[in-house]
Amino acid sequence: MGGTSSSTQQSSSSVAPYSAAAGPMNGILGSLGSLSSSAGSLTPTESGAINQVISNSNGTPDYSTAINSGTAGLLNGGGANANNGAITQNLANYTSNIGSTANGSNIGANSALQSQLNAINTGVTHSVNSQFAAAGRDGSPANSMALGMGIAQGDAPVIANQYNTDVANQQAAAGNLYNAGNSTYGLLNSNQTQANTNFQNGVASIGNGLTAENAAPTAAINAAAQQFGIPASQLTTLLGSISPVAAQFGTQSGTSSGTQTMSPIQQLAMLMQGAGSLIPKQNISFGSGPITLGGPNGPTPFS
Repeated sequence: MGGTSSSTQQSSSSVAPYSAAAGPMNGILGSLGSLSSSAGSLTPTESGAINQVISNSNGTPDYSTAINSGTAGLLNGGGANANNGAITQNLANYTSNIGSTANGSNIGANSALQSQLNAINTGVTHSVNSQFAAAGRDGSPANSMALGMGIAQGDAPVIANQYNTDVANQQAAAGNLYNAGNSTYGLLNSNQTQANTNFQNGVASIGNGLTAENAAPTAAINAAAQQFGIPASQLTTLLGSISPVAAQFGTQSGTSSGTQTMSPIQQLAMLMQGAGSLIPKQNISFGSGPITLGGPNGPTPFS
C-alpha cells in the first residue's frame, strides 16, 4: 500500500544589468524616444519641398485638350490620309505633262520630223530627176520608180530612228510617272510619320517637364527623409545588437509543483519518526524511583 504527497514552490530572482551596458542602452532608448516624437510631423525642409512640388503641379498648363485631340487624331489615322488630295493633284499635273508620251500617242507624231522628211524628199527628187532629164528620159516610168525608191531609202532610216526614239521616250515617261508617284507618296508618308512621332514625344515631354521642375524639391524630400532615416537606422542597428544582452537581465519568477508516491516502508518510517517525536525528552517518575526513558545523552537503562 502506497501513498502520495504533493508540494508547490515559488521562486523569484532579480538580476541587475551589466553596469557597462546600462549607459549605452539608456542613451539609445532616449535617442529613439526623441526621434519618435518627431516622426509624426514634417520638418520645415520636408514641408517646404512638398509645397514646392504642389506649386509646380498647380502651375503646369492644362494639356488635356491637346492630348485628347491628338489621341483622337491618332485613333483616326493620325492624318495619314490628309494629303491624299494633294498627292492625287500632283500626279495629275505630272500626268498631263507627259501622259501622251507615256501612253504612246506621241509615237510617230513628231511635227519636227516632217520638215526633215520634206528636205530629204526634195533632195532625192532633184537628184533623180536631174539624172533622168540628162538622159532624155524625164517623166518615164523608170524615172518615177527611181524617184520612189530614192525617197523611200532616204525617209526610212529617219522614220525608223524617230519611232524607236518615241517608243523609248514613252517607256521612260511611264517609268518616271510611276516613280514620281511612289516618291511623292513616300515623302508625304514620311512627313506624316514624323508628325505622329513628334506628337507622341510632346505627350511624353509633359511628364518629363514636370519631373524636371520637381527635381530640386524631390531631392530635398529625399535628403530630409535620409536625415531621419539614417539616424533611426543606426540606432535600430545598435539596439538590435545590445537587446540580446539586455534581455538577460531583469526580474525572473516562477512556480513549481510536484507529486510523489511513497512505498509502505517509507510510510512506516515516517509514522515511526512522528511517534518518536511524541516521546518526552526528560525523566519520567513512577514512584519508587526515576526511570529514564530518554535524555539528552540518549536512552538510560531502567533501575
